[in-house]
Amino acid sequence: MKSERTLVMGILNVTPDSFADGGRHFDFESAINRAKEMISEGVDIIDVGGESTRPGADRVTEEIERDRVIPVITELAELAKDGVTLSIDTTRASIAQAAIGAGATIVNDVSGGLADPKMAALIASNPAIQYVVMHWRGHSKDMQKAAEYKNVVSEVKDELDDRVVALTKSGVLPEQIVLDPGIGFAKSSAHNWELLKNIDRLNLLGFPILVGASRKRFLGDLLSAQVADDRESASIAITTYLAKAGIWGVRTHSVKPHRDAIAVVEEMRK
Repeated sequence: MKSERTLVMGILNVTPDSFADGGRHFDFESAINRAKEMISEGVDIIDVGGESTRPGADRVTEEIERDRVIPVITELAELAKDGVTLSIDTTRASIAQAAIGAGATIVNDVSGGLADPKMAALIASNPAIQYVVMHWRGHSKDMQKAAEYKNVVSEVKDELDDRVVALTKSGVLPEQIVLDPGIGFAKSSAHNWELLKNIDRLNLLGFPILVGASRKRFLGDLLSAQVADDRESASIAITTYLAKAGIWGVRTHSVKPHRDAIAVVEEMRK
């Protein structure tokens, strides 16, 4: 998916326990209504997830994840035909395959293929699918124990490069790949800021970059904001910064304020 401006990927968590909006869109009707709202505000991509990846979260079963996301994607495939792309946020190849069958054209895998050895083959066999490869060092339950780096920018860059090499050897096409530095995943607040300040270094890998910083804890640490919703203005500032840097996409909890920020950046560029 190409665009001359930074894209907005709207988060649709069909979960009871996600850190910022767990439970708000958990039932089918609430999820569909939220998706309609995002579409009306100009969302580019709707990212549907059925398993929380907040720090410390327990995994859910494949059956539970499937029951949460596939009906929603199936319904949205009928609603989101005009310029809106559907994405499945999952680490399971079986869920990704079902979501592709239901209408998703992006697989957003926080493990970058490390959690499920079948994922690379699935993506390789679907060359029209884009694959978001995030930097990952383990499942949410214990990932913060792996937040140890000598040079976080160099190590994240090298580990993402390793994933690209492994995936392309498995048949994934380079043009399918989008990279994500994994803000908040096995990272301290200082690590997150260092990665954002050096986002141009990740651009050197030569792939589109997606960043998911919206309302995350490191913004709360900066602002002394314990409630996730109170971090929205800071999230918009991050989007503005990333849009100026030419980042491919931002993954956000709200849509219109981020579209507006990107529009201002684009107008200033003219």
